[in-house]
Amino acid sequence: MPRMTAARAAVEILKREGVTHAFGVPGAAINPFYAALKGVGGIDHTLARHVEGASHMAEGYTRTHPGNIGVCIGTSGPAGTDMITGLYSAIGDSIPILCITGQAPTAVIQKEDFQAVDIAAIATPVTKAATTVMEAAQVPGVLQQAFHLMRSGRPGPVLIDLPIDVQLTEIEFDPETYEPLPAFKPTATRAQVEKALGLLNESERPLIVAGGGIINADASELLVEFAELTGIPVVPTLMGWGILADDHELNAGMVGLQTSHRYGNANFLESDFVLGIGNRWANRHTGKLDVYTQGRKFVHVDIEPTQIGKIFAPDYGIASDAKAALQLFVEVAREHKAAGRLPDRTDWAASTQVRKARLQRRTHFDDIPMKPQRVYEEMNKAFGPETRYVSTIGLSQIAGAQMLHVYKPRHWINCGQAGPLGWTIPAALGVATADPETPVVALSGDYDFQFMLEELAVGAQHKIPYVHVLVNNAYLGLIRQAQRNLDLNFQVNLEFENINAPELGVYGVDHVKVAEGLGCKALRVTDPSELGAAFEEAKKLAAEHRVPVVVEAILERITNISMSGSDIASVQEWEDIATEPDHAPTAIKPLKV
Repeated sequence: MPRMTAARAAVEILKREGVTHAFGVPGAAINPFYAALKGVGGIDHTLARHVEGASHMAEGYTRTHPGNIGVCIGTSGPAGTDMITGLYSAIGDSIPILCITGQAPTAVIQKEDFQAVDIAAIATPVTKAATTVMEAAQVPGVLQQAFHLMRSGRPGPVLIDLPIDVQLTEIEFDPETYEPLPAFKPTATRAQVEKALGLLNESERPLIVAGGGIINADASELLVEFAELTGIPVVPTLMGWGILADDHELNAGMVGLQTSHRYGNANFLESDFVLGIGNRWANRHTGKLDVYTQGRKFVHVDIEPTQIGKIFAPDYGIASDAKAALQLFVEVAREHKAAGRLPDRTDWAASTQVRKARLQRRTHFDDIPMKPQRVYEEMNKAFGPETRYVSTIGLSQIAGAQMLHVYKPRHWINCGQAGPLGWTIPAALGVATADPETPVVALSGDYDFQFMLEELAVGAQHKIPYVHVLVNNAYLGLIRQAQRNLDLNFQVNLEFENINAPELGVYGVDHVKVAEGLGCKALRVTDPSELGAAFEEAKKLAAEHRVPVVVEAILERITNISMSGSDIASVQEWEDIATEPDHAPTAIKPLKV
């Protein structure tokens, strides 16, 4: 039997589980693992500037292609605690990433040794499993189980903590005979799908709510096929955006308190039946449940049995992987169609598109300082349907989701549940690393951008080009808007007069100089008529220099973005709505008044 260190065995297993790239920061307690990573070869590594950044890079990497599992690596103590936010983000959105940390020697773990912290206990609430491996011979089994858990049931992250003496201990291990464990995924039965389809067929105005679980299961094409077979309009959730193209005739728009379309909420409120697949009824999607559920029946399909009934009790629930369920839904629907048993949904589907053409928000403003809506209008013009957008939280993300267009799954990569500020830059780097051939465009407000802007240097060092649209109003805009309910405007303003850049006025941080100081390119735009040219220049600069390129748009200080604080029937429109076609020139459908 071959003998090798446990660290080398771990790297050999990573390769056989399909890992080709890792993100991390070395340190004394994880150096034996890094030595094995170098010695074995075959796994590329991106050196992050912050270990939390490495965890978000891993998450962006996973989200980009079906089957990807991002790996992040750090040393003992604060490296692991820094990655907790990344693990929380990953478990909230059902994203598998593997976090590997170094640890003090086993003999001193409970003796307050330098950087010895019980990271497994800290990480347990935000992972599917977190283990400190105390016996070197267990390393292969713990790694094998980690990949099995990440792929089985509802996907999610795992943390493995390796004491330095465990890493260095030699064990018997034959990598040539290693085999990954098969993943377990619950599967719908034909009887369940026939019952669900029977309930659906009894309705007059049904909708499909398509969640991120469909994207995780790589089942978007099946969802589109099922919708087209039955003629049922589809509401993608924020995490499911892109499952079917925004311009598809069955796309009824997004629903919610914030990241929603006017026509999406209106279409939902007209429905009488909802088939939810791979979604979790997030509160920012549903709002008040009495408004959301009144007058309609629900069928819920989810890979995690405990999700069914967690938010509200559906009329019928099916515990199943989205792909397995949709394969049966398509099969049964085909049979029903051949037998003439599918109701004609033409008029209902057409009515959703009428609302899509009538209920639009205005995006075209010529104001200086510019309104954010104009930025998204120009982004729609400049960045085509192949673009992968990356964003996390804030008014920038909310307005972007209301006004940008997405045409493919995994082309809106968004941290949905956790929403940590600073996520966007490292996640975009992970996305661009996973898919260097597809244009990547990140979207941030100024505060999200400032949280982890040091990671731009990673893009410069490792030649990872992408375009970062930075909308700057020198405010914590979402929090300021939320404080209105308390009659507050407190500790949310970021303005100051920068003594080194007086031309900025009160906008404070000189993001152009900061980005350039980190080895990237940057442009500042103050006139909305110049945005289009700036985006084109940014694309050229990224291609030429192979670095991130920041386009900073200087916004008016205060813009309130459409949203509701309670329910989907009472979204407040702060700006004038579109009343003429040239008010929303990049809308999916030309405005019809």
